[in-house]
Amino acid sequence: MHRRYTLTKQIQKKLALVTGASRGIGASIARELASAGTHVILLGRNMGSLEEIDDEINKNGGSSTIVAMDLLDYPAIDRLGASIFERWGKLDILVGNAAILGQLAPIHHYDPNIWEEVIGVNLTANYRLLRSLDPLLRLSENGRIIFLSSDISDGLHPYWGAYAISKSALETMVFTYAKETERLALKINIVDPGPTATNLRAGAFPGEDPEKLKRPETAAKFIYEVIFDKKINHGAILKRFN
Repeated sequence: MHRRYTLTKQIQKKLALVTGASRGIGASIARELASAGTHVILLGRNMGSLEEIDDEINKNGGSSTIVAMDLLDYPAIDRLGASIFERWGKLDILVGNAAILGQLAPIHHYDPNIWEEVIGVNLTANYRLLRSLDPLLRLSENGRIIFLSSDISDGLHPYWGAYAISKSALETMVFTYAKETERLALKINIVDPGPTATNLRAGAFPGEDPEKLKRPETAAKFIYEVIFDKKINHGAILKRFN
């Protein structure tokens, strides 16, 4: 309890942006941050689901702002940075959580349209977010960036196609960006929360019992601690599989 209180005091009046915030791990991360005093920008495609999370956060004494956006709308991502700057002047925390599975199929059978969508959401959109939000994160005293990945990124999982490739490329991109910013006050990490009961996981393993997996709330608490643990090295990848 004392540790959580200390972290709460550290993040009062901070501003966070969480992608994929309408459900699953993203929604749980948003709740965790809001409960500790951070104003959270909830970014997702489903306005109805975002409104439910927003209502829940506000009923529990937190505060949030909804941004209903398709991450494949790259010009909208560009405008997002300008909008945040005009309203708040900086950004303290970016959590790149949004991702889609696509299809499980051999590479040579992969549907080109699904391929482009998965690479667009899981990789290119995150590049566009960094491009748009980097100036705002540099204005924070302690800018914090977290991207979620998966052990599927290791190249040893056949048939995972665009999802596996997008996560592998995402990790390379984030590590490159971390090297480029290592002299700044930014701290950047990749988090692999491990098997979690989410819709994406259910799509990949439809016969799996979700009751045997960790809940999104458990993964979110781990990510929360990663965000505010000062001992974690810049550019490290953190994993939790239990």
